[in-house]
Amino acid sequence: MVSNQESKYLIPVQKEASPVTALPMKASPVKSPHNCESILRDADPPISVSSVNRSEKLRSGVFLKPTKQIKYWVDDRNSNCFMLFAKNLSITWSDDVNYWTWFTDKESPNETVEAVGLKNVCWLDITGKFDTRNLTPGIAYEVVFKVKLEDPAYGWDTPVNLKLVLPNGKEQPQEQKVSLRELPRYKWVDVRVGEFVPEKSAAGDITFSMYEHEAGVWKKGLSLKGVAIRPKQ
Repeated sequence: MVSNQESKYLIPVQKEASPVTALPMKASPVKSPHNCESILRDADPPISVSSVNRSEKLRSGVFLKPTKQIKYWVDDRNSNCFMLFAKNLSITWSDDVNYWTWFTDKESPNETVEAVGLKNVCWLDITGKFDTRNLTPGIAYEVVFKVKLEDPAYGWDTPVNLKLVLPNGKEQPQEQKVSLRELPRYKWVDVRVGEFVPEKSAAGDITFSMYEHEAGVWKKGLSLKGVAIRPKQ
């Protein structure tokens, strides 16, 4: 028995708490990009939906049919991006070796695509179209031509016309004139046509173009890789 005087020096013994077992954290499911499964049906070569490295492939880019004419990838925000290479565009006289010449260009360390170089024309007309149903709704997109100037380059004192027509013609076309004369030489640069926000309720084809055929000026030195349709940068 402990006296009252001794009891004031005793330190009460605390019971050890039962160990807490940490519950495993559940990883949040990664949302599939908009319309991804439908887009990948045209992958060339094919990609399995259950592929363990599908996300990695989507980041680096996947070629779609027609072979090496369209590339699809997903950006850091999980938004769809596309590149339509020159073979997928309508280019006046591009099949005539007197006016244009086709060549291969590196798209990545292990991939090449076909680009086209302007030898000499006075009638410049490049057009293309794209279905907005495969773009991520609600994201601001831009349409840009990927071009390069190489000396000798001439005929670019006259600005080229750029035009973007949105689906169903509900909005006025976006049009502007841009001078290519001062573009840096020997490297691919972006020439922006316009921007828009795709909506499910107004999906359809957009058309875009670069042209100049009123001045009657002969042009040389322009190369075209394609048109990128991607979230606005």
